[in-house]
Amino acid sequence: MTLSGTTLPAKRFGVSHWFAMFAQLFKWNVLTLRLALPVLIMVQLFTGVGMVLGFSLLFGDINEVAVLYLATGATVVALVTVGIVVGPQFIAQERLQGTYEWSQSLPAPRTAAAAAWTALNVTIAVPGALGALAAARFRFDASLVITPLVIPAVLLVLLSGTLIGYAYAHTVSDPQTVGLISQILIFVIFGFSPIAFPATNLPGWFAAVHRWLPFQSMGDVVRAGLTNGIVTTTTRAFVVLSVWTMLAALVSTWAIGRRP
Repeated sequence: MTLSGTTLPAKRFGVSHWFAMFAQLFKWNVLTLRLALPVLIMVQLFTGVGMVLGFSLLFGDINEVAVLYLATGATVVALVTVGIVVGPQFIAQERLQGTYEWSQSLPAPRTAAAAAWTALNVTIAVPGALGALAAARFRFDASLVITPLVIPAVLLVLLSGTLIGYAYAHTVSDPQTVGLISQILIFVIFGFSPIAFPATNLPGWFAAVHRWLPFQSMGDVVRAGLTNGIVTTTTRAFVVLSVWTMLAALVSTWAIGRRP
């Protein structure tokens, strides 16, 4: 098709095009963060290991159940902090540098862009999660197990955390506000979410609130995949996480779609 003598490129669709764009966008993300990537991986590794070892120094002798909560909680924190805290700060930095509109104008499927960003988060987060489990095993001889449930649990936690961060980073246009939200979230995740401790430790009203927030559910599904007997049912947790993931995906789609 031509318009005023100019040939317009045909739009490309299909699975092969989607995977090709996913690979290109993943490579582009890696190259963009090539200097920060090793540092981010080390920070996540220190986060996972440091949370296990540091909290053990804080509380001294702790029982087996507390050890399992700490080990699995540190694993969850390592999995989600990249997507829900660090990732949005990079998007805010793009706005400050004036490259955000350009990156969003690339002729690539939005789902491929989100998938590439999620894959990068997995690359950064997994070493920290494995480090947390290794530290718990070495320091406390934690009786961790690997069940088939751990695979969908980890994938859903990674996806939900990434998309939640993706959603508010693209919805909130002010970089300083994005930075403030990310700082509040990391404070809530570390100090006030029943990820590394039972929800019964919280006041009743706060525990009730967390039944509808994603953080407790993140801890429950991963704990169910790595321990025996601590979590009795995961149906509600998987449903809550799935709802948050879908809502975050819808908000992200709306926020990116409203771009002029």
